[in-house]
Parts: sequence; structure tokens; C-alpha cells
Amino acid sequence: MTKLLTVLALPAAVVALAMPAVAAAPQFDTPAPVAFMEDLSSGAVLFARDADRRMPPASMAKMMTVYTAFQMIQRGDLKLDTEFEVRPETWQKWHGPQAGSTMFLSSGERVSVANLLYGIVTLSGNDACIVLAEGISGTEQAFVERMNEDAAKLGLKNSHFGTANGWPDGGVTYVTARDLATLAAATIQQHPKLYKQFYSRRDFTWGKTMGAGQAITQANRDPLLGRVAGADGLKTGHTEEAGYGFTGSAEQNGRRLVMVLAGLTSFNQRASESVRFMEWGFRAWQAKPVVKAGREVGTAAVQLGSASEVKLVAPTDLKVTIPSGSRPQLAAKIVYDGPLKAPIKQGAHVADLVVSSPGLPEQRMPLVAAADVGEAGFFGRAWHGLTGLFG
Repeated sequence: MTKLLTVLALPAAVVALAMPAVAAAPQFDTPAPVAFMEDLSSGAVLFARDADRRMPPASMAKMMTVYTAFQMIQRGDLKLDTEFEVRPETWQKWHGPQAGSTMFLSSGERVSVANLLYGIVTLSGNDACIVLAEGISGTEQAFVERMNEDAAKLGLKNSHFGTANGWPDGGVTYVTARDLATLAAATIQQHPKLYKQFYSRRDFTWGKTMGAGQAITQANRDPLLGRVAGADGLKTGHTEEAGYGFTGSAEQNGRRLVMVLAGLTSFNQRASESVRFMEWGFRAWQAKPVVKAGREVGTAAVQLGSASEVKLVAPTDLKVTIPSGSRPQLAAKIVYDGPLKAPIKQGAHVADLVVSSPGLPEQRMPLVAAADVGEAGFFGRAWHGLTGLFG
């Protein structure tokens, strides 16, 4: 069921934005064959080029490995100080130049989950991924099953994982730019503390050089860190098949952007295009307030509840993303699958405020229930049945 809400019924903040003008979306040109950017603050997709093409993720697949670990940590099924031993067979396969990026783990050493996560996120360690996967699930493939289960729960409909580290596997592992952005958003929004702890580290030291035994410090490959204000993640990737890719995020003045670039031809091109793309997202677009947190926006019908409707409020300050310097005409509607089924908990996400404007991407923001609505009693259910029977 869809309930419409006209522009005039919106709060004054939106009405003030309504002008008889059509704003054109700002243009961006990039050599990347795949590109995607979303403003998480408003749900607006600012740029999309071949965003649903299935492609190999290379090391960007490690974001899924980390997300699965974060989920287990949040549930209490995994602790950061738990140590896993590096199996000799794992070390043999995942060390040396043929093994790609590495954390420089040693056979037989015990490494904490926290340090393995640093090794995965900061160093892109293929060895760290496998040690973590085997430590958690016994085998890499058993852990990959967990990854795919979590991916399905996130709604990553065009992604599948065959390895824990994104190593080329003949096409078994594939993702899309849109799915990578969804995964990045879930990591940031569902695990803010863990994201802050692990994703913005500039470098990490682990392992020792042969002979001299000097400590090995490697820099984070994230091209935005230290170059774009508010940048704090996420993950690069590169193989011959996939080219150079990057999923990144930054937050400025309350706006959180997530971007994906893939299929670039060099390390330097990835770095320059990533910075340019993110700066365009902040410079060419701006946020405008729509509804203050806690303000009522409308109502939704409730079926078999102690009340026939529930008020809908903004869970946070809601904003729309518009081209910088523009004042476009905006229209809005409340959308929900209804009537809603009781019981409903206060604060539950039960509807969306969808804001649109000619020439601009549609923006969808959550609305939550303002109060609990219990199930109807016997007489309430009986009355509902009678009214349904007689129309």
C-alpha cells in the first residue's frame, strides 16, 4: 500500500525549498568503466555507471570477510582477543610473492582476531583472511558459507563469494558496485565502533624481515586517507582480471558518502580518480534539511491493532541531497507495506519518506513508529472480521 503526501503537507523546511525550477544532476566524467556513489545521509544515488554489472571484486571481497567477523563479534560469538594459530599448510600456500599481499604471518604463530582484522583491512593480507576463516569455522569454505549467508541477509542479490580473500577463482566470486556500496553502508551503520577501530588506520606493523629481523610496517592502500577530509575507509582491490578498484567512504558536515570505482588501469589512476570522485560528491552536491528528529510526518494504517493507525516520525534529522546552489521543486510521499500488522514497537522502521524532483535521483529516508501499538483484543478482532466480511 502506498500513501501519498503532497509537498504542501510537508514541514516548512521542505516547503521553503519548493521553487518552480528543475535542477539538473551535476555531471561527472571518469575513465572508470564501473562507478557508483550514494549519499547515505539521504539515500540519494549521486552517480551510477554499470553499477549492476557482475564483476570480480579482488580484495574488495575482504569487506565481506570483515563484516561477517563484525557480526560474530557483535553477537558475542567471537572475541577480539581470541588467538588463532597459523597452520603450516596455510602459511605454505599464502606466503611469498606468489601469494599476493600478505601480513607476513609465520607458521605456527598465534595471532589475535584483532590483529588479523588489522592485517586484513590495513594490509590486505591474503594470509590473514585464511587464518581468520579457518580459526572461526575450521575451513575456509565453511567460513565462506557464513559470508554468503550474511550477504543474502543484506540483500546482495548480485554477489556471491567463493573465497575469503577475493583470490581469483574462475568466476565463482562476483559482486556489483551497488552491492559493494550496500555492504560498505551496512558495515558503517551497523558496526560504527568496530568500523572506526579497524578501517581508518594509516599503517600496521607485523612480521619481521628475513636475515636482519627488522619489523615490517606497511601502509594502508586506501587512496583517500590523508587526502580527503573525513575519509575513514574502506578497501582497495587489484588483480589482472579485475583491474584496480576501490570502495571508499568519507563524512563531512554530517554527510556520509560511499563510492565504488572498478576496472581502472593503474595504481595511480585509482588514487587520483578516487580522490576526484569523492571531492565531486561533496562539492557538487549539498544537503538541505527536511524534517527534524522526532517530528511527526504522517500516519500509517494498522491492522488488528489496539489502534487503527500509528504516527510516523523522523528517527534522525532528515535531509535531502540537491545540486549545490540550486533550489529545486520537491515532492514527497510516504510509502509502506500496509496496512501494518500489529504488534508494532516504538521506534521500529515501518515506512519511508520518498522525496523526488524532476531531473534528480529519488531519495528514500526511514520513518519510525512514534509509539507502541499492541494487538487488538478478542472483540477488536471480531469487529475487524465483521467489517471485512461486509465490506
